[in-house]
Order: sequence, then C-alpha cells, then structure tokens
Amino acid sequence: MKELSRRSFLKGALAGSAAIAVGAVTGLPVLAEEAIYTPGTYTAAAQGINTVIVTMTFSETAITDVVLDVSGETADIGQAAAEELKAALLASQGAEIDAVAGATVTSSAVMEAANKCILQAKGEIPVEVLETKAEEEGAADWLGEAPEIDEADIAETWDTDFLIVGAGNGGLAAAAYAAKKGYNFRVIEKGTTWARVRGWYGAINTPQIVEAGGFCDRGMLLRELKKYSSGKCDLSLFNTWYDESAAMHEFVKGCMEEYYPDAVCDVTVGDEAHWPEEDPTGLFFPVCEHFWNMPGGRPDRNEMFTNVMRDAAGVEVDYNTPMVKLEKDESGKVTGVIAQNTETGSYIRINAAKGVLLATGGYPYNSDMMEQLDPMGTAVTTYNNAWPLDTGDGIKAACWIGADMQKESAPMLFDRGIVAPGVDAGYAVTAAGDKYFPATEGQFNVSTQPFLKVNRKGERFTCEAGTYDQMSYAAYGQPGHVYAIIFDANMPDDVQRFHTLGCSAQTRANPQAQLDRFEEQIEKGNAFKCDTLEELADKLGFDAEAKATFLKTVERYNELYDNQDDVDFGKPAYRLSSLRTAPYYGYWLGACLLTTEQGILCDAKARVKSADGGIIENLYVCGDNAGGFFYNNYPCVMPGIAMGRNMTFAIKAVKMAFGEDE
Repeated sequence: MKELSRRSFLKGALAGSAAIAVGAVTGLPVLAEEAIYTPGTYTAAAQGINTVIVTMTFSETAITDVVLDVSGETADIGQAAAEELKAALLASQGAEIDAVAGATVTSSAVMEAANKCILQAKGEIPVEVLETKAEEEGAADWLGEAPEIDEADIAETWDTDFLIVGAGNGGLAAAAYAAKKGYNFRVIEKGTTWARVRGWYGAINTPQIVEAGGFCDRGMLLRELKKYSSGKCDLSLFNTWYDESAAMHEFVKGCMEEYYPDAVCDVTVGDEAHWPEEDPTGLFFPVCEHFWNMPGGRPDRNEMFTNVMRDAAGVEVDYNTPMVKLEKDESGKVTGVIAQNTETGSYIRINAAKGVLLATGGYPYNSDMMEQLDPMGTAVTTYNNAWPLDTGDGIKAACWIGADMQKESAPMLFDRGIVAPGVDAGYAVTAAGDKYFPATEGQFNVSTQPFLKVNRKGERFTCEAGTYDQMSYAAYGQPGHVYAIIFDANMPDDVQRFHTLGCSAQTRANPQAQLDRFEEQIEKGNAFKCDTLEELADKLGFDAEAKATFLKTVERYNELYDNQDDVDFGKPAYRLSSLRTAPYYGYWLGACLLTTEQGILCDAKARVKSADGGIIENLYVCGDNAGGFFYNNYPCVMPGIAMGRNMTFAIKAVKMAFGEDE
C-alpha cells in the first residue's frame, strides 16, 4: 500500500503559493511548480461493460503514465478504444476527456476510475487496493458453491409473476413478448446496458422465405444437425425451432414495423443458399437466415425490445442487479432469486410466482470455465468476440439447485483471429494476473477463404475447405496452435470460384473492402504484402529451415492446382488456387470465440431438466446458457441458427409460464 503520510509532508513544506528556488545559471530566483500529487502509482476500478481498471503514475506535478486494463470490455469496441483513451488522459492531464465514439460506456468507466486515481494521488480519498487474480492461490473449481446470504442482509422484496434474468437477445425478446401480452414481469441485468445484438437470426419456413421459394425440409435439417453433433443433440429441441421460429419471426417483424417502419428484412435464398454441386462434401445449407437493414444502418433489435416493454407494459430493465442465486421451496419448485444491487451492495429477494427465465449467456468470459470445460477451444482461440458479461452466472446458479448440464463443450469458433508473428493461441496474462486472448482483430472475413494455410514449420497440414471452426481445431496439433494464410493478387477472382456461404460470403461480395482492411492490418504489424514469396516468408517470421519448407510447400500447392487434384488433403478442385502473381499476402491466425453453447439441459418446452432426469418446476432457459442443442461445435453453415433458437425458446418460456402452451 502507498503511504499517505508523504503527502502531508509535501503539503507542509510547499504550503501557500509556489516555492522559491535559485536558478543554477542566472542566480536569480525562479518559481518552481507547486507539488500537486504524492508521487507514486495508483490504481482504481469502475464499472464499464465489465470492470475497468486504470493505473496512473504521478510525479509531484504531472501524470506521467497511464495503463488501462479493459480486457473485460467488448473486444472490437471498448478494448479497441484503449489507446485513444490513454492518449487523451495523458494529454489532458486529467480525467475530463471526450468519450471515444461508439465506446461511451467504457469511456465513462475509464474517466471515473482515472478520477479516483487522481483523487488518491492528491490525498483526497484513501488509496484503493485492488485484489487481483495473481494474488489467488491455485485455480478455483469453476462451479464453486452457492453463496450463503443472511436474511438480515436482504433489504427488500419484489413480487412479480415472471422474472427474466439477463437483458440480452433472448431475455429482451421474452420481455417484449410478455409486454405485448400484458403479463406481469420484471427484468434484471447485472450490467449497465443491454447486450450487443447479433443481427442475423434463423427462422424456418417463414412466409417471407416460402414466398421466395426457400422451403426447408424437416428431415434434411434434422439429419444434418444430428451429423454435426455426432448424434448427441436433442432433436426435439430442433423440432421446436422448426415449428415455432416462423411465429417468432412474425413477432419480431411486427415490432420492427412499429418502431422501424423503414426497415427491410433480407433473406438468403436461391444460389446463395446452396452448397456448390461440384463439392463432394455436400454440406446442407438450410434457408433460414433473416437480417434487418434500413437507411442509415442496421436497427438495434434490443433497443426496440426495450422500447416495446417500456411502452406496452411500463417496465424498465433493472440494471446493476445481478442474480446471486436461485431459490426453491421444499418441493423443489423455483420460487425466485436473490439478487444484489451493485450500487448499494444490498440484497433483494425477488419472488416469481410463475417462474424464472435464465437468459444470462454462456461462459466465454470466465477463464476458469473455459479452461476446465473447453480446454481445446481455449487453446486454439486468439480473440474473444463475446459479450464481456457472459461469465456463466446462470449456468452455475442452475447447477447449484440440481440442474443437469451438457457434458461436452460447444464453442462458436470463427477462423478469423489475427495475431502478429510469434504470438501463440490461448490465454495471455496481464500484469495483474487477468487472462485474455491476445489478438486485436477477430473478424477479418477473408480468413475463412480456403487459401493455402501453413504452420510455423512452413508445412501445409490439413484441407483448408470446411466450416469455420475446422481450421482452428486442425491447428491444435501445430506449434503455437496458430497457422498462416497465404494468397496472391488473384484473390478477388479466386473467392468468386470458392463460393463460400454464410457471413464469409462478404469477401466474395466485396473483395476490395477486404484488401482495404488488409492495409490497416499491415499498419498494425499483423499482416504483410510482399513482392516475392521469399520476402513474405521473412515477414512471417520463418527461420531458414521453415522458409525453405514454406517455399517447397508453395511449389507443391501450385502443382496440385495445375493438376486440379488435391491428392495430399482432398480439397475440392474448385477451391484450389495458385500462388504465382504478386503481390503476395499473408498473416497468422487463430480462432475468434463468439460464445459458448454448452449450457443447462432443457426439454422442448424450455423447461430445465434436473440431474436425476426430472423437470425443475418454474425454471426455464434460452440461448447460450441452454444446452442440448449444439455439441462439439456450432454449425456455421446455418447462419443465425443460434440466435433463432434463442428468441424462439425465450418466447416459448413465456408461453409456458403463462399457460399459453402446456
């Protein structure tokens, strides 16, 4: 701990105005700056999307250094704003700075924590000592035990019919539906704002899709989903999505027409929704994707749902109110939750007569859960694109009262997390002991294209064509769990022939935009454009032996292209390419983690299953904290399927709780 007594000494020694000093050269008296701070380093925390930590170093008269820990903020928003915020604090020599556009929540937290540091350095508030993970001994078991809350610490009681825990895509869809129906409900959220919207959602056989000729056959869909999960998934859950997602879409459509009348819903049909016939892998691409656009940008669906619940029911989200644990009666029926007001520290008992819906997300920002429940997914990931407050709270709370959890992981991994040469996949560790994934860019779209990909030895090691997660999993057995992608000036033409589907088709739609983004990555030192393959090999960091191997690998790859037959790894001929036309492009990659899908098991009616095979009455789940739907991976040739099932089951839970369904 820093000693405050030094400030008292300085204050007495330098009381009044400026101290008088003698100029070493002129011999004339000059004014020295008055000491403002007790020199040293001070740390403070504030609540952004997650906890933001600011560490500032002071001389007697100035802020000399700033370190920001925003590893818990949204990677492409709050984390991306860190350098700009740091520069602003140093330039202003104070905490009153302009917020970074688009990152107002993180900016406000940085300013609040910086102000605390300044007040500590001035001696106006006590020095704050933050406990860090580095001070903990050993890795805690991810589940732990339910906290014990003394009845005397429960400051108030709320009564409602239905409690929704989590103001994300599922929770707010449920809230909007309940509001339109006139039901009595409340929503609590541990953060300060609603979660980020995932724009695409999957819905089966909606009127819009059927009219466009995009009917999806149930049998084909079920067979494909069973194949993806190695037969482990609960197909009854998919039947609920198949049967009820169209009604979910019509509900969303009605809300959009009311709040965003200029919005248009695009669906993917026709050739854009079919795997090329010449590809023997024959992956099934169901017509289910819906995406809303409007002049000026994409509408915020969660903002719309918030407006629906406010306007239709007069209900506001209770932010800064995390669930601490679930409560149940002697029969095992859930009666509500104990929550906490994080601003006051007081506890709240919330009684929910008709049930509780857990819509709290997965566990991508809980390093203990990631390492213990999904060691392989953790090892190959370089970038966390998840919502920072998704730390497995709902999963743990349900397990504490006897719920059954899916036993195998199901991360949503996209092959787009760029790292600089020499950086490994898996967690890096901050000076404070917090774990984070090291990439600064996680959704560089061209990365999914099936170009040549090599390991640190310069070797090709797998077939590059496949779903988004397959390259990352293949890299698990390679040095550093990373790989490099290589392509040449023919990229714009090659990607047309490759005809990848889903969001990776953005490269095909606008290859120049990807080349423009490539220039940004070059400036960051993450990517390289060279006139020769030899130069590219050097830039990628290959040593002499690996460089020689890399050049031979390219020669071999060109030979396979010329023969139109990948006898080495079986890639379809139409997805082969040559490397002969400068400039040559390359960079290193790992997986980008969007979320985890390993959650609490439920039945086709969104009711939570107990570990003994029964049903826990009055407890429902939806979205990423619900299990049984995905195993092993996320079927990413089915755009929007996770979000579609999320909102479908969220509405299903409301219907069950209020007797619309039985």
